[in-house]
Amino acid sequence: MSTTPAVPGSTALDPAVAARLKRTADGLLPAIAQQYDTGEVLMLGWMDDEALHRTLTTGRCTYWSRSRSEYWVKGDTSGHVQRVVAVALDCDGDTLLVKVDQTGAACHTGDRTCFDADVLPVAR
Repeated sequence: MSTTPAVPGSTALDPAVAARLKRTADGLLPAIAQQYDTGEVLMLGWMDDEALHRTLTTGRCTYWSRSRSEYWVKGDTSGHVQRVVAVALDCDGDTLLVKVDQTGAACHTGDRTCFDADVLPVAR
């Protein structure tokens, strides 16, 4: 696997799409995974051009792991697959919304979402 994210424009990602992306200094975009039919927010991952290209062309979510410095396809080791239903770029071009059909847990802890375990109190 690669040890650094792909350089913008160095993948087969459609150049018209790549030109619209506003990446972080390390070439990444946040990608929010959302259950397509319920609207449930499942997780946040990171994609570079290559991960986005793989996601769009395979129908499976591919992310860049910042902790492992490699690409990973959600579900390849856990079986908790994210089948891609739709991908949208936000109005600023700096965040992706990936609507998925999630099988099993989305969070590496085994929770359905990464946002189940630590709900913070809000003053009313």
